[in-house]
Amino acid sequence: MSEDEICRRVTMKTLGCKVNSYESEQILQQLVATGKWQSSSDAPSDLCIINSCTVTREADRQTRQEIRRSIRDNPNARVVVTGCYAEMSANEIAEIDGVDLIVGNAQKLKIPYLLPQMELGELPKILSPENLDDDLLAIPDPLLSGYSERTRAFLQIQQGCDQGCTFCIIHQARGASRSLPLEGIVKQAKKLQFGGFEEIVLCGVDLGSYGQDLSGPKPVNLVTLIHALLSIDAGFKIRIGSLDPIHISDELLKLIALEDRLSPHLHISIQSAHTLILKRMKRRYGSEHLYERVAMAHSLIDDLIIGADVMAGFPTEEDGHFMATLDSIHELRIAFPHVFPYSERPGTPAARIPRQVPKEIRSLRASRIRDAGRVVLSEELGKRVGQTRNVLVEGSASKSGGARGRLTNYLPVSLNDPSLEAGSWVKARITGHNGQTLDGETVK
Repeated sequence: MSEDEICRRVTMKTLGCKVNSYESEQILQQLVATGKWQSSSDAPSDLCIINSCTVTREADRQTRQEIRRSIRDNPNARVVVTGCYAEMSANEIAEIDGVDLIVGNAQKLKIPYLLPQMELGELPKILSPENLDDDLLAIPDPLLSGYSERTRAFLQIQQGCDQGCTFCIIHQARGASRSLPLEGIVKQAKKLQFGGFEEIVLCGVDLGSYGQDLSGPKPVNLVTLIHALLSIDAGFKIRIGSLDPIHISDELLKLIALEDRLSPHLHISIQSAHTLILKRMKRRYGSEHLYERVAMAHSLIDDLIIGADVMAGFPTEEDGHFMATLDSIHELRIAFPHVFPYSERPGTPAARIPRQVPKEIRSLRASRIRDAGRVVLSEELGKRVGQTRNVLVEGSASKSGGARGRLTNYLPVSLNDPSLEAGSWVKARITGHNGQTLDGETVK
């Protein structure tokens, strides 16, 4: 009997953040390692796992849509739903006909061990910790050997959040902030480097809080961890995931400026650039602190590119409040604004504020912020024309017939050579841009 006849097909669908992507790969790797499952992106499959997101109501809708699509396209498959939406809205998911098992975040990495019990009908549809044997709870989380379809690897260093912003429920879905042990992170990084990855992206729910909950003879924080990763005898690049402005220290900025293995790229969770709105969001900084930190970053780090999470239409946001945020896109040089129209989340303080901004105004404001970001991006692309730069190849470019990749600062590049191997670094001369992507010609 052939391997294809022995192995059943599993499809993993991941919505939301980089932490979800990391955890999805952990689940998938465990399944494939049993020799009983093979990963498949094509229907029909025998098992569909949806790793869900609940950061906005739109994310909830997309998750429900993905569940129904998986059930429709894979009529004979078992369907398992996990992730933040499963954590917060298990009863809603249970009402969808065709879902077999709903698993919260705390148990999601145990899914490969739960499948035999599920197939025998020995598990409730909504799994709780009380349904797990002690032996199962004691199984350690697996290390990743790589990612099936990525040129850069995500490396989770932290889980959960202690902040409790008034608009957010992720701190409920993910729990309190918990840092992974430094030694385990270094071990995981070595395994990813051995798997051939040339760039590693540090990720977490509240990344900058890393180490605050760890005890030991010496304090540990994000900078300490980065130094430990840089001490590995390997050439991989490191990019830092999303940071709260309160965690952008001088020590961190100076390290990025001095160490060429660190990407000159910051993604900042800004949300708003108006102090009153930030206070109502229960953020840990005001507009003055935000501007001071970003100005310091620009002054220290050559070639810096900034992305940001930005919210439009938070309750009570007036035109003046919004204009402060819109102006910040140009003034702070935010080339990649990741914009969310405010979304009411039941059970959050912000949802109870009487002065909710009309949805059409939220959408209009979000569109204006995106437009401002496109202007900044085009200007930043123009500054790189004529330079020769290193590019990490991501894959083929279907429109141009060449390849696509990114500079170390994350600016996208369309390359003229279709033979380039994904995951490799090449040198390219930047010849132009189209407002969204650089054009590059490879050079020896």
